[in-house]
Amino acid sequence: MSNIRILIVDDHVVVRQGLAAMLTPRNGMEVVGEAANGREAVRLARKLTPDVIIMDLLMPEMDGLEATIAIKEQNPDARILVLTSFSEEDRAVTIMTVGASGYLLKDSGADELMHAIRSIHSGHLIMSPTVMQALSNAARKQTSKSHPAFELTPRELEVLQGIVDGLTNQGIAVKLGISATTVRSHVSSVLAKLNVTNRTQAALIAQEQHLL
Repeated sequence: MSNIRILIVDDHVVVRQGLAAMLTPRNGMEVVGEAANGREAVRLARKLTPDVIIMDLLMPEMDGLEATIAIKEQNPDARILVLTSFSEEDRAVTIMTVGASGYLLKDSGADELMHAIRSIHSGHLIMSPTVMQALSNAARKQTSKSHPAFELTPRELEVLQGIVDGLTNQGIAVKLGISATTVRSHVSSVLAKLNVTNRTQAALIAQEQHLL
């Protein structure tokens, strides 16, 4: 199997160097780029298309939240692991809501970090139980305002299952035997019916409401 290609985004050189020393091909990972701020991260994410982006939150020029939004606009399938010193629940909910795949603190151990990277690369979400509950509560409140019944079609439920499984649009297309363009249309419809803005929220609602 090929190594997981990683982009490290942090304004502290020592942090970038430490992560790069840890995430080596020997551990099944390869650092393909480093960025010192969110603006560089957006440019390198577009140029390098890494498998996983490790993103700091507080950075000059453009912070991690702004960078995550910009990267997800360019590539909705981008997988971003937030690695930060801050554990505020509201901050974690915000970054996960805009499309991050995981939220980890910098005092986490090496094994925990590498497990998170592998899990995110496989399509799973990584966050603490308290962040998961807070995000689930926020999604439930938003959904209950105008979409209590959801009314997803059988095909949309199949697409939603693909989202929950962490598949890209192309992956869902191959699995269902339809075009990627058709999948994009179904994904847009699913997000609209669930009254959410991204795939992470859709996956959480599917699990919370037992839609599948």
